[in-house]
Amino acid sequence: MAKERRRAVLELLQRPGNTRCADCGAPDPDWASYTLGVFICLSCSGIHRNIPQVSKVKSIRLDAWEEAQVEFMASHGNDAARDKYESKVPPFYYRPTSSDCQLLREQWIRAKYERQEFTHPDKQEPYSAGYREGFLWKRGRDNGQFLSRKFVLTEREGSLKYFNRNDAKEPKAIMKIEHLNATFQPAKIGHPHGLQVTYLKDNSTRNIFVYHEDGKEIVDWFNALRAARFHYLQVAFPGASDADLVPKLSRNYLKEGYMEKTGPKQTEGFRKRWFTMDDRRLMYFKDPLDAFARGEVFIGSKESGYTVLDGLPPSTQGHHWPHGITIVTPERRFLLACETEMEQRAWVEAFRKVVDRPMLPQEYAVEAHFKHKP
Repeated sequence: MAKERRRAVLELLQRPGNTRCADCGAPDPDWASYTLGVFICLSCSGIHRNIPQVSKVKSIRLDAWEEAQVEFMASHGNDAARDKYESKVPPFYYRPTSSDCQLLREQWIRAKYERQEFTHPDKQEPYSAGYREGFLWKRGRDNGQFLSRKFVLTEREGSLKYFNRNDAKEPKAIMKIEHLNATFQPAKIGHPHGLQVTYLKDNSTRNIFVYHEDGKEIVDWFNALRAARFHYLQVAFPGASDADLVPKLSRNYLKEGYMEKTGPKQTEGFRKRWFTMDDRRLMYFKDPLDAFARGEVFIGSKESGYTVLDGLPPSTQGHHWPHGITIVTPERRFLLACETEMEQRAWVEAFRKVVDRPMLPQEYAVEAHFKHKP
């Protein structure tokens, strides 16, 4: 009997909607919440275990199943749960995937099942009201210390501001929603709730690093920033559909890591730098947590004369890591070196994805600005 019940649960996995984790979309889920009626992956099952008042989990293959539990799973399933618990997810709300950090996946699961934010839209006010203020720990640009700073997001003014003192009349910085991006970077920042916010200052990228001890708070900030971007883009592109706008709300970096580089004359020694590929901007920093990049390189499309080559020219001087990459732009060549072949392959793949993508009209204006930089 036990084997038959287990086989019956396994058969349910073949139903449409049940072939992927209900929460992160990972393929071939092998766990289930028998109180919510959803099939989930091992990673998400660990998060469900932390909300036992809402969700109780079992391994599909290893645990014993009772007849009533099998029947409950059969009468529910992932599609039914999605209809119930995700019926009112705002278009701007970030839906995490299996590759996202633990915090985003945990708060998505808690928002859905524990707080039921997407069945009761009044619970969405923290990120959909168009205004948000509060305190975040912000990393000091010069000394690296995290200090509590007041942040104010206002859609009406199209900006995120922060203040160095509680009673300060003037903000220390005003970040325009138009050019703002936010991405979770727990490993880089050294905190599981670490968020990197970037904006353009004099057309150069400026980084700030923040966190909040409360996971819900920082994810609410993240989604409030996405909501502000969404509403800004709706006005900027009145004919665009939600599906067109949502990918533009925030972006994760295509690739980050250490490489070595040499200067424009290619006679200077190679220096180790932290590189970030953000859309078409390749930035390099002395330290991963620097506020400003040491330099930025625009990477256009192959139609515009950009190519990526394996290796370095035979005439390359100086001691450097063994696995080279040459980026050819209409103006010059950039010589880079990776420590391992695996890293080199990953960087070349990231660069080629960018080069193979045709340029958008607005990207030509960005390219022109790079060409006129001193």
